[in-house]
Amino acid sequence: MRVAIIGGTGFVGSYIVDALVEAEHTPRLLVRPGHEGRVRHPDRVELVSGDVADGDALASLLQGADAVIYLIGILRESPARGITFEALQQEGALRVIDAARDAGVGRFLLMSANGVRADGTPYQRTKARAEAYLAESGLDWTVLRPSVVFGPPRGRMEFATQLCRDLIGAPLPGPLFFPGLRLDRAGAFQLSPVHVQDVASAFRAALESPGTIGRILHLGGPEALSWREILDRLAHAVQRRKLLLPVPAMGVQAAAALLDRFEQFPITRDQIRMLLEGNTCPPDDLLSLGITPRPFDGAQLAYLNDRQESDTWQQNAA
Repeated sequence: MRVAIIGGTGFVGSYIVDALVEAEHTPRLLVRPGHEGRVRHPDRVELVSGDVADGDALASLLQGADAVIYLIGILRESPARGITFEALQQEGALRVIDAARDAGVGRFLLMSANGVRADGTPYQRTKARAEAYLAESGLDWTVLRPSVVFGPPRGRMEFATQLCRDLIGAPLPGPLFFPGLRLDRAGAFQLSPVHVQDVASAFRAALESPGTIGRILHLGGPEALSWREILDRLAHAVQRRKLLLPVPAMGVQAAAALLDRFEQFPITRDQIRMLLEGNTCPPDDLLSLGITPRPFDGAQLAYLNDRQESDTWQQNAA
């Protein structure tokens, strides 16, 4: 099967390319000029130069394709560089959906995110709109909604590595955020970390399974872990003792209101809001695809101690 992928050089995308190549499919990647060095298995994939705003590149990418996978997503915006939720998670996805329909490519897989909703943050709203548009497109669609994704980052941004860099490796105590005045809820909100290889396996299985057409698949790890438990496990994985203290979210949100327009500020108001909402889902959909999800534990987090990765976050630990 020839599979057109938009976002195939990113963190999750690189693992999806691995999974498709292993299954003897042919990934065809849309690659921005200058990013060719990030392509996995260059001898086994087809490349089309361009970006998601280039109609001619999309037409070339989709010609003769059997399926499309749209993976583009961002965690924060940089409007000055044209990087916005609306441009990439909504308009880009809608453009590719229309192009796939025009090209006669009937199968479409969209990576969304667990917890998206039409009345949420701009991140959540734009993903929800892309989902809704796809559902009305007439294509044979599947939406995959992972919780927070972890695993060896391959030089990309990744959940556990970022937390080690910004929190575990920092000299200040780790923050246990809590809403309002609820000190008893400090660090109690929960997430379901899911390994990137399990996410990639889910995409491959969904692509090969007609029974997933017209479905939204929620991809969660085997445990719902509190924020406190996640920080504790990260500290244990990198053999550090880390003091954790309650931090009122309203104070961080006030600081973010002033500073989150600067990319150096580690968290935005909307990211705090989404954290406090929690992000959990059971592993049922992974299990239904024949995938036993990997736990968020020391064995699966061992990559944080690889020299290349540890140099990234330990620079803040002195």
